[in-house]
Amino acid sequence: MSEKLEPMRILVLCTGNSCRSILAEVLFNELGRGRVEAFSAGSHPAGAVNPGAIAKLQKEGHSTAGLTSKSWAQFSGVDAPAIDFVVTVCDSAAGESCPVWSGSPVPVHWGIPDPADASDDETDAAFDEAYAQLRTRIEQTLELPLESLDVRYRKDALQRIHDAATVRELSR
Repeated sequence: MSEKLEPMRILVLCTGNSCRSILAEVLFNELGRGRVEAFSAGSHPAGAVNPGAIAKLQKEGHSTAGLTSKSWAQFSGVDAPAIDFVVTVCDSAAGESCPVWSGSPVPVHWGIPDPADASDDETDAAFDEAYAQLRTRIEQTLELPLESLDVRYRKDALQRIHDAATVRELSR
């Protein structure tokens, strides 16, 4: 009888926790099928999930029940869950001084353009692009044997996924 492993815990950060980090939280949780447990948070949470993120997730068939914009403070301290990976998806959050996370998380930065910055007539396309970029990176991440990779190789593997995807996206 094999014992069930605890899921890898992933914290996805951006400044407002209203768009990209929310998309990534949902994608990691649904595509990870219990293998990972993802959370999202922001350094300065917007207080609400962006309606464009909700619309995109619903359009793709994902559940949006219970999604909230959260502060990263709830993921630090003694009562916080131990985190295995911290993925920043915006450049400003990547440059901020982060709290001390429970566990010894591997940090990685996946810079994804903010769809909330798009003009009104480009909003849908911007959410489509952010979703596609995140989905590609997350699917490739979930193909990795994360549980058996040495900690020092985890960051390199996730950063290579981002770098390769960025090259493909720029060459389109």
